[in-house]
Amino acid sequence: MRRLIAGAAAVLLVCTQIVSAAPAGRLQPKDIQATFFNGQPFTASTPANVKYKMVFTSDGKMTREPLGKAGAKNEGTWRLNPEGFCTTWKGAKQNCFTVLSSGQNKWSVIAGTQAVAYWSK
Repeated sequence: MRRLIAGAAAVLLVCTQIVSAAPAGRLQPKDIQATFFNGQPFTASTPANVKYKMVFTSDGKMTREPLGKAGAKNEGTWRLNPEGFCTTWKGAKQNCFTVLSSGQNKWSVIAGTQAVAYWSK
């Protein structure tokens, strides 16, 4: 009986670790648009903790405004793609991203396999 209980406890511990290590869910393009690309401002921060007020409007335009002394104001365009979305900032080439939920009202913006920004509302 002790072995059975110990075995069950070990399985439960391993399953709990596997579930907690599972990656957060990827937002579908329509969810990205509904949550962020609706004209309402939200906060974006870089891995270096430079923060911006971001506004993506439903007509495919976007702006960013630094919330501190670091960073530069800019504008550009966005579009959805099958994996997430793409942006083209003024004076830059297009980049495409996926968005992963990373907590309550927090999201990670991923390029390839690396987080390039963190969004919050």
